[in-house]
Amino acid sequence: MTTPQQSHAQTALTPPTHTTPPAKFSHGVRKGNILQVAGQVGFLPATPGQAPTPAGPGLREQTLQTFANVEAILKEGGASWEDAVMIRVYLTDTAHFAEMNEIYNEYFKDLAGPPAARTTVYVGLPAGLLIEIDALAVLG
Repeated sequence: MTTPQQSHAQTALTPPTHTTPPAKFSHGVRKGNILQVAGQVGFLPATPGQAPTPAGPGLREQTLQTFANVEAILKEGGASWEDAVMIRVYLTDTAHFAEMNEIYNEYFKDLAGPPAARTTVYVGLPAGLLIEIDALAVLG
């Protein structure tokens, strides 16, 4: 039987494909049946001793890599895209909205069940990065 203290334990998630975050935050956090994935960008899988490298330079490559990075954290926390209830997309250029929607629809075309809610906003990201995505999942 789970004690109240155990049921409220918070677990930080960092898959082996990810570098240590550059500031004091977690790539993902699971608490009970809630899993929040921090904003992920299109960095290729981590190589020890090397700085993170973005995929691409195009939006398609970065978006697909960003999805892979979010999914790695979902899996690390025992979740999948089917558990996602909210996805937030951050773009650096309003001109990328239509292309991102095409990539997004293609990526999630075989998703079982209803799609997650989604918000898209426009932001500034470090040079060379075009997209950031976070997700909120509820398990069970």
